[in-house]
Amino acid sequence: MGRTIIVSNRLPVKVAKDENGKLRYKSSEGGLATGLGSVYKDGDNIWVGWPGFHFDNEEEEKEAAAKLKLENMKPVALTEEEIELYYEGFSNETLWPTFHYFNQNALYKKSYWQAYEEVNHKFCKEVVEVANPDDTIWVHDYQLLLLPGLIREKLPSVSIGFFLHIPFPSFEVFRLLPWRRQLLDGVLGSDLIGFHTYDDMRHFLSAVSRICFISNQHGQLNKDGRTVEVDSFPMGIDYEKYANSSASPQTLSREVKFRTSLGAQKLMLSIDRLDYSKGIPARLEIFDLFFQKYPEYLGKVSLMMVVVPSRDNVEQYRGLKEEIDLLVGRINGKYGAVNWTPIHYFYRSFPLSDLSAYYRMADVALVTPMRDGMNLVCKEYVASRLDKQGVLILSEMAGASKELSEAIIVNPNDKHQVRDAIKRALEMTEEEQIRHMEIMQASLKKYNIHHWVKLFMDRLHDVFVKQKEMTTKLLDSTAEKTLIESFRKSDKKLLFLDYDGTLAPFNTDPTQAGPDEELHEIIKGLTKNKKNNVVVISGRDRNTLENWLGQHDIEFVAEHGVWIKHKGKAWETSDKLDNSWKDDIRPIMEIYVNKTPGSFIEEKDYSLVWHFRKVETGLGELRSREIISHLKYLAVNMNLQVLEGSMVVEIKNLEVNKGKAAMKWVQEKANDFILAIGDDATDEDTFKALPDQAFTIKVGDIHSAARFSLMEPKQVRNLLKQLI
Repeated sequence: MGRTIIVSNRLPVKVAKDENGKLRYKSSEGGLATGLGSVYKDGDNIWVGWPGFHFDNEEEEKEAAAKLKLENMKPVALTEEEIELYYEGFSNETLWPTFHYFNQNALYKKSYWQAYEEVNHKFCKEVVEVANPDDTIWVHDYQLLLLPGLIREKLPSVSIGFFLHIPFPSFEVFRLLPWRRQLLDGVLGSDLIGFHTYDDMRHFLSAVSRICFISNQHGQLNKDGRTVEVDSFPMGIDYEKYANSSASPQTLSREVKFRTSLGAQKLMLSIDRLDYSKGIPARLEIFDLFFQKYPEYLGKVSLMMVVVPSRDNVEQYRGLKEEIDLLVGRINGKYGAVNWTPIHYFYRSFPLSDLSAYYRMADVALVTPMRDGMNLVCKEYVASRLDKQGVLILSEMAGASKELSEAIIVNPNDKHQVRDAIKRALEMTEEEQIRHMEIMQASLKKYNIHHWVKLFMDRLHDVFVKQKEMTTKLLDSTAEKTLIESFRKSDKKLLFLDYDGTLAPFNTDPTQAGPDEELHEIIKGLTKNKKNNVVVISGRDRNTLENWLGQHDIEFVAEHGVWIKHKGKAWETSDKLDNSWKDDIRPIMEIYVNKTPGSFIEEKDYSLVWHFRKVETGLGELRSREIISHLKYLAVNMNLQVLEGSMVVEIKNLEVNKGKAAMKWVQEKANDFILAIGDDATDEDTFKALPDQAFTIKVGDIHSAARFSLMEPKQVRNLLKQLI
């Protein structure tokens, strides 16, 4: 059984030196380390990442690697320059501001990008050294966006999951990145891609559609013949950890100490890492506005503000800290008294026991980031409220707002709204506080960090199994021999043959010349044997198929199943169909023809096809994404379906497909051998509909519901020649 390999920028242990120059190892208390602890410590599983330390020499590096190996960890050693350019540079000065909608702060330096590529390759090398083909690899966060694709190149069959812990921006923001395509291609090396919220997932799929020209169906997309699934998985916390910490004697002792020093007053709590995305200056300005409008609260409520140091050696962050310092000083100077301080400001980190005491003491938690992936502070506050009292004011820009709807949800950009929310929170009755808190606590208990890990890993396993099921075996000489022997032994043979891309190379031009002489000879040879019933099943219109192949003793399925023709009978529709919808859809498609030189509409009896094979490269793909999105929106309420083919977009009635049409022959005519060959998504319906014992072959793709695969029409013809 395969192992699980977790990959993140940082290991769950930080290496540092003590005053004697010896290496020391300190475990992380972060939510990810807690949640994944049970995974990487199990059996031979491994966590790969940077240990947070630059080693001075090779001996130190080897010592740390040996020590961490005992704890199921594999360190990735980074140079000081790599840390500066890859981590501080591209990760935190290019991706971080862009993904948090602060693109005015983003730096697009080539040196940053080159370092980012090199470090992702370094991580790949370390992973490949320990990974086996049957392992599951779970890659985390924005520092390693290229890694899934790099691993996929080295280990094509391995199962790869990716989770982004920060927001994914809208297309209009993401497109600002010069290396946008490379980043998306990297992430798409995964089998399962996870985000905190549906909005993040939606933005990602939009970017993939408009930059990579890959559409999706309900969060599933096809990349290089693989099905990639994209979904949201809101991350939880270790609920019991914070609830137990809140009830510990150490926490209770600290609470008594803190309350004694603060006196009898209402307390609001704000805890953030120093970052412009957290909206700390705006929060302070709101607190000032609160006292301006509601002076009756002067001396009765204080804000305890904890800011955890982060990158304060960077000018931008240093400037942010200076702004916060000035605002705190101005507000305290403006409103403070001898026996009362409006803001208790701490620029430092605290141990869990202190934080738990603050969570217990705070009547109101003020969590108002300008943009955040999830924000776990608000969840920690709720989990720590053992008396079930307290009020959470939460920014709608934090991912957690989608789950904690019982909080007071605010727009952090509307300062007056937040100001009034503070007053509402301070005046909320105990009964209402308890009612809201109980609902939020019940949700957080159920959807905790362990639930999140299990949900993602189970889904990744299911995707991997599905991928295996969809991986067809190449029709090698052994399988071909079995097929031919079965064919020759049978008396009632049913052959379903797609045309474009299967019997003949694909050509989207409906006016192209018909079949060549070789194909006519193959069909003539197959139909000589009266035991063979040949059905050409195609997306082409019925007139074209009959003009090309009507002279042969064969049967037809045209327009993906709309029309069928039995031997000696007239064409008939497979269902009672209506084509009046075409009058509404045709004008929409004509708009795209008018603004896309080289494109044209092909009209069939019960479908419309937009062709863009002759359109300028890039423009055709872009317009196809637009028309697909437009048509799918219209199709929902019109009982229609939109199909994508090679340089075509087709819209038709929902009731019909090749699979339904093929089953008419299977059910109506006795058979002891079935062969179906096709090359595109519409042929999947045929493969899925046929009995398990049928010989089904997908042309040009190894990921299919078909049992076997061939690479090109030439191989199909060679196979059919052996059946004559």
